[in-house]
Amino acid sequence: MSTDSTDSTENTETTGTVDTAETTDDTGVRRIIEHAGIALVAALAAVMIAFITLYWLREYPVLGTAYEQFMLVGEHVDALAGTNVFRHPFMWQSMATGVLIGIVAPMVGTFLVHREMALIGETLAHTAFAGVAVGFLFSATTNWGISLLLSALVVGILGALAVQWLAERTNTYGDVPIAIMLTGSFAVGTLIISYGRGFTGINIESYLFGNLAIVTVEGARMMAVLSVAVVVLVALTYKQLLFITFDEQAARVARLNVTWYNTLLIVMTAVVVVGSMQVLGVILVAAMLVVPVAAASQIANSFRETLYLSILFGQVAVIGGFVFSISMSLPAGGSIVVTAIAIYLLAIAASSRSVAALSTH
Repeated sequence: MSTDSTDSTENTETTGTVDTAETTDDTGVRRIIEHAGIALVAALAAVMIAFITLYWLREYPVLGTAYEQFMLVGEHVDALAGTNVFRHPFMWQSMATGVLIGIVAPMVGTFLVHREMALIGETLAHTAFAGVAVGFLFSATTNWGISLLLSALVVGILGALAVQWLAERTNTYGDVPIAIMLTGSFAVGTLIISYGRGFTGINIESYLFGNLAIVTVEGARMMAVLSVAVVVLVALTYKQLLFITFDEQAARVARLNVTWYNTLLIVMTAVVVVGSMQVLGVILVAAMLVVPVAAASQIANSFRETLYLSILFGQVAVIGGFVFSISMSLPAGGSIVVTAIAIYLLAIAASSRSVAALSTH
């Protein structure tokens, strides 16, 4: 080999080594930023859950004092920011609900999107709407007042189980049972609402489009409990859910109880949908299951990174949406979804690929 050839080979090897080292460094920095972001989101969620807990138990002396200090901090924040938001408990419980939605909706949505089940969120939202209608009618025709969210949760879970049952018992294409449940549940809800208007005035618009004012103390408390449950369940079953997401047939061959994990995933989706319906409304709730995940998929290199980025994007969408909503006196649900779509468009612009090639790590 000549000296020129040897030098050329050495230069190529050196360049390749440098490029590999730079790529490794970039990946390391990126992971540090992502993990720091997830830590901040976890800290924010902890603060919000702490507020919900303190507000619930504020009648006890020690916790009552802590609650008063919390609200005092809110007044200082209002004074510094020139706002009139953080001194009001109902705004804190609305923001707390939104922050938790920004975590659990993209978390569950990551599995749904990669299983091509994005439509299931919309279906269960319509099923939850039927549950709200049932609660309205029951309260209007009896002397028993029941929680509309609890009614929506029960009907939503039953609807999720029905979708799973139909998918396993019919030979139709995969989207057919979902489409039948979507249209059927909304039709039932519409009929119940129309019938119930004869008994009492029913304002269903807030549940259709979302409204910060309908986030009750009980609703915020339910969202906190359900969010913790969803995060714990995903953490405990992450490997199994990942397995069935990318190769369900192999999971069956490996004797994994695929039906049980499918049911778990769809029930968690129903839980997230019902909680999110308070802020986003029935019409927009599916967006938080899909849009942050779609944005993350454009720039992520693995499934785990997609999960992390979707949570971060979801949180940015919620916070940005709240800021835009409060500053412009616009509905929170629409503001959050528009912010999420803006993030998605930015992710497309920043991405160098049209389809993400993910690893399962």
